[in-house]
Amino acid sequence: MGVMTSWADRFRLRQYVKASLWIVPMIGLALGALLAEAALAADSADRPPSGWHYSATTASGVLTAIVGAMVALLGFVVTIGVLVVQQATGTLSPRYMRLWYRDRLQKAVLATFTGTFAFAFSLLRSVESASVPDLGVTLAGAAVAVSLVLLLVYLNRFTHSLRPVAIAELVARLGETVFTDGAAAIRGAAPQGDGAVPSDGSVLRIRTVRGGAIQAFNVPGLIAEAARHDCVFVVTRLIGDFVPPGTVLVEVRGGTSRPDPERVNSLIALGSERTIEQDPAFALRVLVDIAIRALSPAVNDPTTAVQVINYIEWFLHTVGNTRLPGHYVLADRGGNARLVLPGRDWDNYLELAVCEIRDYGGSSVQICRRLRAMLDGLLDALPASQHAAVHTQVLLLGEAVEREFTDPARRAIAAQPDHQGIGGRHPSAPADRNASGPSVGTSRGTYRGRLAGWRRRSHSPRYGRA
Repeated sequence: MGVMTSWADRFRLRQYVKASLWIVPMIGLALGALLAEAALAADSADRPPSGWHYSATTASGVLTAIVGAMVALLGFVVTIGVLVVQQATGTLSPRYMRLWYRDRLQKAVLATFTGTFAFAFSLLRSVESASVPDLGVTLAGAAVAVSLVLLLVYLNRFTHSLRPVAIAELVARLGETVFTDGAAAIRGAAPQGDGAVPSDGSVLRIRTVRGGAIQAFNVPGLIAEAARHDCVFVVTRLIGDFVPPGTVLVEVRGGTSRPDPERVNSLIALGSERTIEQDPAFALRVLVDIAIRALSPAVNDPTTAVQVINYIEWFLHTVGNTRLPGHYVLADRGGNARLVLPGRDWDNYLELAVCEIRDYGGSSVQICRRLRAMLDGLLDALPASQHAAVHTQVLLLGEAVEREFTDPARRAIAAQPDHQGIGGRHPSAPADRNASGPSVGTSRGTYRGRLAGWRRRSHSPRYGRA
């Protein structure tokens, strides 16, 4: 196979282009130079109106000023980028930077600045006492106006969008989109019949040559390759897992011929870190990282964590209302099972969303109350099949409250559900909305008794526990 010809190589190249901050500006630089040549050609054809004529001194001064201004604006935007990196790594999450690098507005601003610079600089060489690029100077002025408008939009965008709550909304929307699109694709590739996977016969194990985080699978390619050999590919690792060299990535079940391991490996993209393309849990990971960073002693901002929990709850409602079997069997066009992909179940998503926030924010009244309100909301909105995992998290949250708040009065306050953390509980709402939580004024002994009741219910067959 040639260099940069496999699907995995092309995927990594696309990821590099999306995250790159220099490729689009370089395209703008080249376009600026080409447009300058076109403007000079138009000037030579005497196309500019009579009102667009400039003296050589005026044209040279204007173009020189534009060149200097564009260089200064480029430095200004780069400075903003450095500040964003510092803020993201210090108060948000380093994982968010992978999403910020892809912002199209930022690339458009840089491309416009470099294009205007190249356009004005290319025109400078043609300014002579007897020959002035009148159309080019006018267009250069228009490009400066467009650049200034884009700069204002850029500043407004990042002034507002760098707030943690805005980032949380953006990340939650991206994760929800990836999740719903992936769920729809899986439903559309369901096999006919029971979709049984061969369990007998020899199994060919295909190992990875290089290591890295699993970023994406070429699902259509894997299905087509399995159909070509009349076998079933069983993927052994999740999207987002880091695998060292030599790890078994695919088990081949059945088949009339042996697939080429190199070809199969070329359909699985590995990289240095996770991406969001096929990994909605990565979006949830970023949200949790922002929340626990806000709960760290250096930041100590539980209100920001509460705002992030709002969007975690939004994401969990989307996930919880979708059937998550834990693995997915996908079929070819004939309806025959060809590919088995492992997936995260509801327990995985819920643990990722709650565990670390509970551990880092267990001493905060605001966080405990908001988490309890989120879990109660999930119990109200999700089907009964998802309740067992939620009850388990309610139990663990109750134990954390009892452990962190030794005073009965403070413990009772911390155990109340509150959608705003503090100050959002409706005064007419009952103190004990159901049997799974303590009411205000509950004694320590009564509270422990209810914890014991939670344990019995969460481990009973009714909730799917052994």
